[in-house]
Amino acid sequence: MARATRVFSGIQPSGDLHLGNYLGAIVRFVALQETSDCLYCVVDLHAITTWQEPALLTRRTREVTAGFLASGIDPVRHIVFNQSQVPEHAELAWIFNCVARMGWLNRMTQFKEKAGKHRENASVGLFAYPTLMAADILAYQATHVPVGEDQKQHLELSRDIAQKFNADFAESIAACGFEPDFFPLPEPLITGPVPRVMSLRDGTRKMSSSDTSDMSRINLTDSAETISLKIRKAKTDPEPLPSELEGLASRPEAANLIGIYGGLSGLAREAVLGEFGGGQFSRFKNALADLVVARIGPIGAEMRRLIADPAEIDRILADGAARAHAIARPILADTKRVAGFVGS
Repeated sequence: MARATRVFSGIQPSGDLHLGNYLGAIVRFVALQETSDCLYCVVDLHAITTWQEPALLTRRTREVTAGFLASGIDPVRHIVFNQSQVPEHAELAWIFNCVARMGWLNRMTQFKEKAGKHRENASVGLFAYPTLMAADILAYQATHVPVGEDQKQHLELSRDIAQKFNADFAESIAACGFEPDFFPLPEPLITGPVPRVMSLRDGTRKMSSSDTSDMSRINLTDSAETISLKIRKAKTDPEPLPSELEGLASRPEAANLIGIYGGLSGLAREAVLGEFGGGQFSRFKNALADLVVARIGPIGAEMRRLIADPAEIDRILADGAARAHAIARPILADTKRVAGFVGS
């Protein structure tokens, strides 16, 4: 019997939510609610693979939750929770640590990028991050995962782990009466309308909360005045906007701003260039600032309202965690039974 479609994805509370998170992921999260059962997770266990100041981690966990809700994710019809409240994630991750191979993890490019020259000082958690991601997904036997470009390799590893577990324990899976594909091979879903939003200060670098310059990003909680200022100050070049897509090829800052406008307006980049191509950046930036304020301003206002009531956010997270736990608990119990643990 075919599995029901179940979507799982998450965002780390390791920085302020910004326009890249919204266009790259959250817009897609909201849309998927109409067709699938969805679990959206604030992945706080992943966040601590690099040092997090505890009080700031608490605040950011609530802020990411507020961002989910303010953007239109429904915590009643679907499940919104934080990872650390559901112990099945960590327990299944240990089992997957014993299934995954060191060679697989050594090939993960994101670890190499984050650890840099200080690989020996990186945490074991940062190295094993992909096995915890696999547990996040497979603890719910999720079938589909919205991922950005930087997570595609990790999702491939999740598929490898699922496939190896199914093969390693094939006889036990059959003896326990389960289907051979005990863990599904989760499929990637293209994320939001702009999978990779770039910095406002450098069009070759991804927009990031870790950038030292706040002018490099639009935070979802920025005021209208701040948003307008950041758009006006965004790096451009002296040439007019091109009228054809080919003209953006060697102009990363222009391409980024056109992509943002298209993502927020629902217009193809060709249509945006059809309206603004040949003109100066000043006119386009004014229109872009108005559009960003119109789309992001209400989300920021709702986030601020929600953040002002942390008890309500905590209640929503606790309710979501209880519902997530109810799904993951029997799946973990079956996994332990397959693996031969006594008492499972």
